[in-house]
Amino acid sequence: MTSQEYAKIAQRHMPKSDTAVNCARAFVTGGGICAAGQLLLDGLTQSGWEEDAAKGMVSVILIALGAALTALGVYDKLARKAGAGTLVPITGFANAMSSAAIEFQSEGFITGVGAKLFSIAGPVLVYGVTASVLYGAVLWGLHLLGFTFF
Repeated sequence: MTSQEYAKIAQRHMPKSDTAVNCARAFVTGGGICAAGQLLLDGLTQSGWEEDAAKGMVSVILIALGAALTALGVYDKLARKAGAGTLVPITGFANAMSSAAIEFQSEGFITGVGAKLFSIAGPVLVYGVTASVLYGAVLWGLHLLGFTFF
């Protein structure tokens, strides 16, 4: 069997995907998660929290909620229905980290959980730090050229 014949057979048996519906689900779900975060922020600031502290607390709450829903098996069910909308950075990262910890806990705390968490978090942290340094250098260079943004 040639690779073209195999590709044709695989294409026939591949489930059909409705891109428009998937995009709409992702938009609604991701927007819902972001709206919930904004409602939490508004609630905390109205109850007397300073804005910076409230922002940090919203992050903590969303991470804890994402991890708890992953541990209970709810986040995966939601992701199957909502698709990419559950990849909103903070809850999606919490899901990725906690699901790896749950999956590899049988291999031990250091060689299982610890190793897997660092293999997931490492690239994200490296990219985040590198990107922020590059963006900062570009903004600083533009500032030196006389452009002001703030």
